[in-house]
Amino acid sequence: MNFDDRNDSAPAAAPVLTVSALNQAVARLLERSFPLTWISGEVSNFTRAASGHWYFTLKDDGAQVRAVMFRGRAQYANFVPREGDKVEVRALVTLYGARGDYQINVEAIRRAGVGSLFEAFQRLKEKLDAAGLFHPDRKRALPIFPRAVGIVTSPQAAALRDVLTALKRRAPHVQVILYPAPVQGQLAAQKIAAAIDTASLRGECDVLIVCRGGGSIEDLWSFNDEEVAYAVANCRMPVISGVGHETDFTICDFAADLRAATPTAAAELAVTPRIDWIGSLKADVVDLRRAMRRALNDAGQTLDGHTRRLLNPTAQIDQQRHKLRAHAMALTHANRVPLAQARHQLDRLGGRLGARKPDVSAARATLGNLRHRAGTGMARQLHQKRDALAALASQLELLNPQRTLERGYAIVTDQEGTIVRTPEQLRQDMALTLKLAEGSARVGIKDVQPGKAGSDPAGV
Repeated sequence: MNFDDRNDSAPAAAPVLTVSALNQAVARLLERSFPLTWISGEVSNFTRAASGHWYFTLKDDGAQVRAVMFRGRAQYANFVPREGDKVEVRALVTLYGARGDYQINVEAIRRAGVGSLFEAFQRLKEKLDAAGLFHPDRKRALPIFPRAVGIVTSPQAAALRDVLTALKRRAPHVQVILYPAPVQGQLAAQKIAAAIDTASLRGECDVLIVCRGGGSIEDLWSFNDEEVAYAVANCRMPVISGVGHETDFTICDFAADLRAATPTAAAELAVTPRIDWIGSLKADVVDLRRAMRRALNDAGQTLDGHTRRLLNPTAQIDQQRHKLRAHAMALTHANRVPLAQARHQLDRLGGRLGARKPDVSAARATLGNLRHRAGTGMARQLHQKRDALAALASQLELLNPQRTLERGYAIVTDQEGTIVRTPEQLRQDMALTLKLAEGSARVGIKDVQPGKAGSDPAGV
C-alpha cells in the first residue's frame, strides 16, 4: 500500500487551527461569557506608557490578572492609581492574542469602597439639579477688578499657600480675607457652610474662593454636602470652587458660579493680573490721548472754517447796508410801477367819465328858479296864514269867559263843580261857588223862588 492509498482510505482529520485563530476564538468565548463587570483588587506593577495606556496587575491574596486601560478610557479617570491602591475596575475579560495571555480591558476605575459614595453623589447631584441650583441662569459673572478676595479653606492646607502665592504674584494690591474652616473630617461640611455664610453676611469681599487640595473621594466628601451646596448658591458674592485636581468633581463645583481645575487656577480666575490691567489702563490712556488730540484737531479745523466765514463788524455793517439799499431800491421800483399804472388808468377813466358826463347847467338854473319861486310862495302863504291866525285869535279873545267875568258876570258851580244854569238846579241851604274875574267866593242859598227871566229867583 502506498502513501496515497493510505490517505484515501483514512477517515477525515479535524481542522488544524493556527495559534492566532485559537487565541481569537478563546478571546471571543471569554468576552461572550463574561460581560462588563466590576472587579476589585490591589494595583501592582503600574506602568503608564508613552502612548497614554495604563498597564498594571490586579491581584488579591490568592490570584492576579493582567489589566490594561487604554488612553481613551484612562483620560476620564479622576485619579492615577499607585502601587498598592485598592481599586475597583469595570472591565471586559479577554485574551491578548499576541502573547496568549489572559487579561482584562478596563473601562472605568475607582477607589475601592467608593461605589456607595458615588451613588450618593449621583443622587444628591440629581436632587439639587432638579431644584435648580445648577441652572446656568443662576451663575453670576466675576468682577473684573475685585478689591478683596475671600478664601474658605483650612489655614494649614497647602492649597491656601498656593492661592496666596498666586494672588500675590498676579495682584498684590488685592486684599485677602481668610474664613477658616476644616476641609476634611467630622462636621467639616457644616463648618465649611458656616464659613461661606459668614463671608456672605459680612460682605467684605467681592469674590469668594472655596478650595482645598486633591485627595480621594473620601477626602473630598465634605464638599459633596447639600448644606454646602445651598450655602454656595445663596452667597451674596460670586463663588469660585477650586476643590481637588482637574479630574475631581464635587457638588460644590456644580453649585459655584465658576469651577476651577485647581486652587491655583481659582486664584488666577478670581483676579485680573496687575500687569494686565495696568497695561489696559496704559492702552486706555493712549486711546484717550489719541481721541482728545483728534477731537482738538477737528475742533481747530472747525474753528478755522468759522474764522474764514466770520467778518469783522464794520464789514458786516457795510454788507448789511448794501443789502438794505438794494432792498430799498427794489421796494421803490416795486411801488413806482404799480403807482404809475394806477395813475394812468385813473386818467383814462377820468377821460371816459368826462366824455360821458351830462350838461347840468340848464337844469341847475331851472332848479335855482324853482327854489326862488318855492321860497317866495312859501313866504306869502306863511304871511297869509299868520294874518288868519291873528284874526282867529282876536275872535277867540272876544269869546274868552274871562272877559265876560271882567264885565261883572260870575260863573256859579255847585259842590260837584257843575255849572248852575237854571233855578231848578238850586235848593235851599245849598252851597255854591262863584268864580269872579279875580278869585272866587263861597255862598249859600237862603231861599229859592222861581221867577221870570231877568228877576232874582233866589235869595243869597
